[in-house]
Amino acid sequence: MKIHFLVNSLVAGGAERVLILLANHFEEKGQDVTIITFNEPEVFSANDNVKRIKLHGGRIKNHMIRSTINLASLYSKKKNRPDVLIPFMTQTNLIGILVGKLYGIKVVSAEHNNHLKEINSIGNFTRNTAYKYSDALTVLTAFDEKFYKSRNVNVHIMPNPSTFSVFKETTRQREKIILAVGDLNRYHHKGFDNLIPIITPVLKKHPEWKLKLVGGGDDGLKFITELVEKHNISDQVIFEGYSTEVAKIMRESEIYIMTSRFEGLPMVLLEAMSQGMACISFDCKTGPSDIITDNVNGILVEDQNFNAMSKALDQLINTPEQRAKLAANGINSLDNFKIDVIYEKYLDIFESIL
Repeated sequence: MKIHFLVNSLVAGGAERVLILLANHFEEKGQDVTIITFNEPEVFSANDNVKRIKLHGGRIKNHMIRSTINLASLYSKKKNRPDVLIPFMTQTNLIGILVGKLYGIKVVSAEHNNHLKEINSIGNFTRNTAYKYSDALTVLTAFDEKFYKSRNVNVHIMPNPSTFSVFKETTRQREKIILAVGDLNRYHHKGFDNLIPIITPVLKKHPEWKLKLVGGGDDGLKFITELVEKHNISDQVIFEGYSTEVAKIMRESEIYIMTSRFEGLPMVLLEAMSQGMACISFDCKTGPSDIITDNVNGILVEDQNFNAMSKALDQLINTPEQRAKLAANGINSLDNFKIDVIYEKYLDIFESIL
């Protein structure tokens, strides 16, 4: 089967990582796979056997118009058309739907944000109107499935795959590290601005523990560094920067903390579980509760309840046996997020629309 994945660029984002993982797996299963982008940069890259098309040219300044024309020009030749086009992210989904309808190409749009996330007018049009013209739409959670079903969309829940191989340890020998991973420039989205005041009393109570932040972003780094200095915990906060060794860092760390204000389905939480971390997260509107069952494979804290988060984190530090239990249960709860399971879900969708 000839499958094209379409995305604006291959920046270092969660959705882009999922796309690369899926493209590689589809190719390994014998599919003819191509990734198409409209812009640089290309932080991620696929396997050598995955084809690449860069539609980055054109003098038209409007991104939406330029990208639509470039894709339509590519598919004007019948030999270039795929059996299935899989665009990623809201605005790119609209481009895929428009061009797919023009040439009779089957389109399976992939939405990676929950429908409550604020977006521009093009995004709102895509969510409220255009998705019903896509042959299928994949979403990350049941919360979003209900929303799109009410708009007569052929919607399917498609979780993000866990990107790391499961790490099983024989003995638990980890550093006293509380870990958070994400783009520091998105500190409001990821709740890193709130993480510092939340964790300050915990770190001061447990001086042998440290917070490690993994992620790039100069503006965010400056903002969070000033916040750390203001709370007098500089000696207990490590800024790791952007890293390609996140799995290794997770295997060395005890607790993963997520303080996001909103999420789709957070890959990083799946990754932390896969590396045997004890996970604690705010129960924000969508995402964490699709992964964590409270007090079974992680801890869910009332959304944005700072005091409750500090208390739960303190308790987790004080009870190593609880951390070990949550970590073991976390690994055992990842079956639904295996790449082979998700690949089969896609094949079922393809079969239903082709």
